[in-house]
Amino acid sequence: MPAVGSHVSTRRGLYEAARAAARMGGDAFQYFPSNPRTLFSKPVDEADASRCAAYCKEEGIVSLGHSAYAINPASTGDSAAQMERCVLGDLAIAEACGSIGTVIHFGVIRGGDPLQGYRDMIAWLDRTLARWDGKAKLLLENQAGNHGDAGKTPEEMVQIRSLSAYPDKIGFCLDTCHLYASGEWNGADWADFRKRASKLGYWEHLAAVHLNDSRYPTGSRRDRHAPIGEGYIGDDSFRELLSSPEIRRVPVVMETPPEADGTHEKQIARVRKLMSEGDD
Repeated sequence: MPAVGSHVSTRRGLYEAARAAARMGGDAFQYFPSNPRTLFSKPVDEADASRCAAYCKEEGIVSLGHSAYAINPASTGDSAAQMERCVLGDLAIAEACGSIGTVIHFGVIRGGDPLQGYRDMIAWLDRTLARWDGKAKLLLENQAGNHGDAGKTPEEMVQIRSLSAYPDKIGFCLDTCHLYASGEWNGADWADFRKRASKLGYWEHLAAVHLNDSRYPTGSRRDRHAPIGEGYIGDDSFRELLSSPEIRRVPVVMETPPEADGTHEKQIARVRKLMSEGDD
């Protein structure tokens, strides 16, 4: 089975975040390398990151970062330069912590020329990744469609990566709520989506899954996460998705509302149960 966990606070540092993930029964976790509401990176706390990396290696825990929500690869000008600096800082923290990489949303294309928006995105990725030599990857996440059409499809993910000068530094993060809300997956057509993504070569570069239920129906374009089993996606759809070999080889982390005790312990157990049922 893949590693399973949830997003964990780093208020007490990366090492304590890893320990908190383990106490919930998780063997994976996601964290914010810097403040998700700003575009300012934090310096690497080498001692804390080293303790986190050593603990995760010893306990078999997988981690990944998630960069600020405002990161938009399709941006230009001064704001784009600030975003580059922020992401490079996040990649440095992810590298020091032994994480897979850091997630960024695909981006919002503004204006009336979508093609220029994609060009701007590729240029931003290339400028950023030209300055990065670590193993941690930049992970592009699919979008729900709540900010426009860009970033909903696996075709876009694969094409943007292939057109970058640094494709080996780019991976994918699949968000199930976004996939469902965008209408790219309706809960009953996973086999079709799986085959479509396979033909594109999408799965080879999948590095992580955000396993989130949806508070709204498929096609709603509303990015609102629900606890696993309490949204519209449903156990049967999750069971089918989680039984796929392509999903089984990457870590699965939840960004869902926590339980009454502030943890994801019950949801982690529920996901593992769905995985085991998929094996039957």
